[in-house]
Amino acid sequence: MSFCLDISSPVLRSEPCVLRVIDRLFPCWTRPCVYRWATTQQSVLSDQCDLGIRFLDLRIARKPAGGKLFFAHGIYTLMTVKEALDELATWLDAHPKEIVIISCSHFASLTDEDHEHLVEYIITLFGKKLCSSQDIPTLRSCWSRSQQIVVSYGNQQMVLQHPELWTGIPYWYADSPDPKKVIAYLEDQKHRGRPAGFYVSGLNLTEDAPYVLLHPLQDMRKMTMSALSLLLRWAGEQQPGRGAGGVNILCCDFVDVSQFCSLVIGLNYKLQGGASASRLQDAKSSLAWG
Repeated sequence: MSFCLDISSPVLRSEPCVLRVIDRLFPCWTRPCVYRWATTQQSVLSDQCDLGIRFLDLRIARKPAGGKLFFAHGIYTLMTVKEALDELATWLDAHPKEIVIISCSHFASLTDEDHEHLVEYIITLFGKKLCSSQDIPTLRSCWSRSQQIVVSYGNQQMVLQHPELWTGIPYWYADSPDPKKVIAYLEDQKHRGRPAGFYVSGLNLTEDAPYVLLHPLQDMRKMTMSALSLLLRWAGEQQPGRGAGGVNILCCDFVDVSQFCSLVIGLNYKLQGGASASRLQDAKSSLAWG
């Protein structure tokens, strides 16, 4: 959701104290800077889905003024959580055989009441489209039941109370601006063994304060583009499926400026046999893209 960050937004309370102090003193400098480095997508939600994105990383935060729920990545978004979920529900109505995974996480400054209202809204909005966490869904079973969405929720208390929600999805995240270090980290994680359920291999680069200071004319898009060929080459060499070393969900920034979506979708053709390729359980290997 970082395609719609609000450049006039204050820095999140969860950000480092030093950054928040500087933001209070020099907002005309900090907010444009955070905006440049926190913007990781540039297509609206429905366009991302049209591209082939089937996994959405939704980082949710409660805005101090007004108490509404927005998305956040350093700063808040212009679009509220309800507006985005409504847009996704509309897209799913228009594409009845498509299945999307959304991961709701971070929850900066949310209260217990906020969680209750958000989960209630999700269950009411998507209704029978929700894939229950009590099932092991296949594409065929989802189509037969008109199920279209898996909701991962990063608050275990809510997950235990609502069988419609899936547990939080682990995100393998290297936290480095160096694509070679990102790849080395992902390879190391693969060798440690795969989690039992969904998990994400993140092809995301991350800046730190020294990097930003040393690259005053750069931004997240330029940094990503300079490394994209190396990251996509690694992604194209991966093997889907349940076997050791198989990839699951793959995520990347700026998905609309490369062949990332078609490359990841194409990985599914490495699966042997039509039956295994049709199962959502196996398609976990390479189902979601973004």
